[in-house]
Amino acid sequence: MRALTKALVGVTTAVGVAAGGLAHAGAAVAAPAPTQQASTEVAPLAVVNLGLSTAQAKDWQCQLRVLGYNTGTPDGLLGTSSWKAAQRFFNDLGLEAGKPDGVVGANTVMALQRFLNMNLKENLVVDGDPGARTKAAFAEYANLLSSVC
Repeated sequence: MRALTKALVGVTTAVGVAAGGLAHAGAAVAAPAPTQQASTEVAPLAVVNLGLSTAQAKDWQCQLRVLGYNTGTPDGLLGTSSWKAAQRFFNDLGLEAGKPDGVVGANTVMALQRFLNMNLKENLVVDGDPGARTKAAFAEYANLLSSVC
């Protein structure tokens, strides 16, 4: 995720510098269309790995798929499809993740915390805050999984 963020910042900076340079070159040159910028800014925000490495996230996606929940392509990037699958999984377990919308909000995090407490006996506070303890427990759980994709 850090590399993706750095790449995005680099591209955004390059576009900004080019647009600024073009603006000074004259009115005949147009700046990049806003729709192009919007598509590059949305992707990083849609991925929420909650501290998992790409390999750990892929193992989580594979586990969900084996259990019958469609995560989309197991790519190690927990995007909307992966989180919808996780929310359905949590709801089927009675962990109250809320509407499967793919958004990692407080209900989803609380369901994850309940799940981790059930499976790892972590005694996490179920508060919807994806803090360091929750992320560490999620990574610990993911380390127990073996990729079956």
